[in-house]
Amino acid sequence: MTYTDFRNSLKDRKVLVVGMGRSGKAAIDALLRYGAKVYAQDASDPAKIDEALKEHLRSEGVETFFGRIPEDMSAFDMLVLSPGVPTDLPFIREAAGTGAEIIGELELAYRLTPARFVAITGTNGKTTTTTLVGEIFREDGRKTAVVGNIGEPVVTEAVKADEDEWLITEVSSFQLETTREFRPLISAILNLTPDHLNRHKTMEAYGNAKARVAVMQSEDEFLVINGDDPAAMALASQSKAKVIPFSRKTAVLGAGAYLENGSIYVRDTDGEAHYICDTADLRIIGDHNIENALAAAAMCFFAGIAPETIGKAIREFPGVEHRIEFCGSAGGVDYYNDSKGTNVDASVIAIKALRNNILLIAGGDGKSQDFTELAKHLEGAVTALILLGRDAPIIEEAARKAGFTEIYNCSTMEECVRTASEKAREGDKVLLSPGCASWDMYPNYEVRGRHFKQCVKDIIDMA
Repeated sequence: MTYTDFRNSLKDRKVLVVGMGRSGKAAIDALLRYGAKVYAQDASDPAKIDEALKEHLRSEGVETFFGRIPEDMSAFDMLVLSPGVPTDLPFIREAAGTGAEIIGELELAYRLTPARFVAITGTNGKTTTTTLVGEIFREDGRKTAVVGNIGEPVVTEAVKADEDEWLITEVSSFQLETTREFRPLISAILNLTPDHLNRHKTMEAYGNAKARVAVMQSEDEFLVINGDDPAAMALASQSKAKVIPFSRKTAVLGAGAYLENGSIYVRDTDGEAHYICDTADLRIIGDHNIENALAAAAMCFFAGIAPETIGKAIREFPGVEHRIEFCGSAGGVDYYNDSKGTNVDASVIAIKALRNNILLIAGGDGKSQDFTELAKHLEGAVTALILLGRDAPIIEEAARKAGFTEIYNCSTMEECVRTASEKAREGDKVLLSPGCASWDMYPNYEVRGRHFKQCVKDIIDMA
């Protein structure tokens, strides 16, 4: 079915949108645009739903089910789920049993647009790599939008895009598990480490959700994947796409991206190596960012962008907010915001990037993670562990089992930053890298990161 056919098929179709976050609101507007009969559901108490949203829905004739579930799930032809909505809820299973199609906002966007997709997933590095790929595409003069978990909801841009536009899309496991036909021209799986196990339950289920970024691709399309990560590489067998590995550790013999004598190269399908840039010229720090640059270089090269253009954009790329973001100095102490570090592996990466003399601020919603691996990386790198949030006791227990005892518990971000500044000495680095989601105290990691930066600014202003 073409995108035009799908748009036409929505006329008078009964669609229930579940979840009133950003993607749910965007899905409603897109469905209304093409004449669907739209209904909205959210588990929240009606009194907690934004009044402007409720008024907008009333004006558009959208029937709402806030704080409740529709009595007759057979009334709907389709359900569009927001990423935060588990697919195994009883009323969703009931709808599927009556024949309703269950999809998410990413799948809806894909069906509605003629635009071309580049889709990037993985446990860590998605935001940096997606942003970098977008910058390279823009440097090449291509009509480009960076969407998904970063920027606009995918569907918002999808309905405006034409066939010449590229949608550079950061996609999560939550978004991917409700895809059916989604088929990017170029996909990437950056890495695979434990995360979101409170939702997916097992690493196998989590990996299979990530693999959906490439399962519908054909032999003419490309899957860029981390050749140094066996768990990620194992997912490649689920796709028919040309597998393009990237590696920081070994030279890629076939098509792919690799390091040689401190330089990034991409080897094409004929075996010819193309120089991209030197790692010494990167403005983003850490081995993980070299991997992100390798992945971005491979994606853009196989999208047809010249090596010189790729290299120029990578050298000029400053990084992204909330990912080991330098926030300033006071008294010879540097402050870094890594609020995007919402899992153990991300925090370990940040610790390795800053190497030593770190005062680490961590804690939040641990998402049922095991913090043993984080605890292993404290000794020799972290001088003080400052804990905040609901699962702080779990992190403290893991740290003490590993023999680390320089631990301080705080109740607010202000107290964390103040404690860190008091304990820090010249040459130290204060790092917010929570290893946890923010949902116990903040609506998202961006709000948490900006609060940290404000606290840091207050310290700097008083210095």
